[in-house]
Amino acid sequence: VQLVESGGGSVQAGGSLTLSCVVSGDAAISSCVAWFRQYPAKEREGVAAIYMGGGSRYYSDSVKGRFAISQGTTLDLQMNSLQPDDTAVYYCAAGMCYGDFDGFGPNDFNYWGRGTQVTVS
Repeated sequence: VQLVESGGGSVQAGGSLTLSCVVSGDAAISSCVAWFRQYPAKEREGVAAIYMGGGSRYYSDSVKGRFAISQGTTLDLQMNSLQPDDTAVYYCAAGMCYGDFDGFGPNDFNYWGRGTQVTVS
């Protein structure tokens, strides 16, 4: 298992959660790591991404200013001011990013965690 998420759970609106992901094995030599989320019966959508070793970050418009991605010994996603619309399964992923995250999406990521549920009420 190369990507293992933790930190999901239930929180009230306005609260905070931090997701963590241990990246190991072949996944650890990927150029880019990211968090995606998936609503029921919907495709996975990119939430945040960062080039391995730090540097440029990407945030979707829906989470910009509320979420923060960081990569140290684990890949973390600090989620603040959570809203019910943030309720989803969150996945850690490793793969390729290009330039200023041009065309960022799930198709360029070939390593995935099993996901962790975040519920905001």
